[in-house]
Amino acid sequence: MAGSEPVTSPDQHKPGHRKAGRIGAVLSALALLAMLCGNHEGKVEDIWLVGLAVLLLAVVIGDAVLRRNGLRS
Repeated sequence: MAGSEPVTSPDQHKPGHRKAGRIGAVLSALALLAMLCGNHEGKVEDIWLVGLAVLLLAVVIGDAVLRRNGLRS
């Protein structure tokens, strides 16, 4: 059985849908920002939520810029 199927590594498989990943990252960032409305008193939670949302959006924007400039396939 193993001789009939080619052996491939995970990076050789077809990648997932790029647009779905971008939409998921933006929706996750919006969900993180929506968590700012809550009953917590400390600002440490707010800093983490905003920081993670900004990081997600920076990755999405950076990926779009690199793909537009042809630096990423």
